[in-house]
Amino acid sequence: MPELPEVETTVRGLARILEGQGIERVALRRPDMRRPFPPELVQVMTGARVTHLSRRAKYGLIHTDRDHVLVFHLGMSGRWRIDPDEIGKHDHLVIETDRHKLALNDARRFGSVDLVAEETLEHWPPFAALGPEPLGPGLSKEGLRAATRGRKPAIKLMLLDQRVVAGLGNIYVCEALWRAGIDPRKAGGRVTGPQLERLVPAIRAVLEQSIAEGGSTLRDFAQPDGELGYFGARFDVYGREGEPCRRDDGGSIRRIVQGGRSTWFCPLCQK
Repeated sequence: MPELPEVETTVRGLARILEGQGIERVALRRPDMRRPFPPELVQVMTGARVTHLSRRAKYGLIHTDRDHVLVFHLGMSGRWRIDPDEIGKHDHLVIETDRHKLALNDARRFGSVDLVAEETLEHWPPFAALGPEPLGPGLSKEGLRAATRGRKPAIKLMLLDQRVVAGLGNIYVCEALWRAGIDPRKAGGRVTGPQLERLVPAIRAVLEQSIAEGGSTLRDFAQPDGELGYFGARFDVYGREGEPCRRDDGGSIRRIVQGGRSTWFCPLCQK
């Protein structure tokens, strides 16, 4: 599944193409993806001008002068294609400006497209309970301490809870916990203040590095221009079971399952 850096990379790529542009044509090539397209989508978006793009958690947002926001989620395999040579069977939504054609491609159709009034965006149900953005000022040691204080669930599982931090996924939680030297099995309430002090910049650093390198290409993801993300070649723990820890501490990477998801960590340096 495209994670936060992949969505951020997608949004930045689309912004170069769409910001300030008028939408001349919108075409739906099927009635639904994970759920039906909004019935008013074509009418509202045709003729609208894109004011800016943004991201919330793992959602991309296309803001318009019609006071409506097109909110997209890439699901398991979704991606936007810019100026494709031809429209394929998995291109489900096509948006055209006077300069470019963009196609939302999703072979598995786990993605979604919604149309939300700008003034209600903060209270839209998928956003209402989200925690702070990990790259914004809302993420802090104090906030994490308040969210984890006295809690028994493992810190790995708590960081995957979107109510604690918005948009964090399995790859980047594993990587951030390794950078911060925190055992992913440790109860959230037992993570120390100094560990939380290290965790906040570790989360930001791993996300920012991945964004700079175009994301982590796993299976289907590619940027809108077709380029692949290369951060996957830099993983310190993810997918490295049995390999030596990069801290050269004599440990080797171990894989366990937590909450139905694989976790990779070094038992020697993560305490």
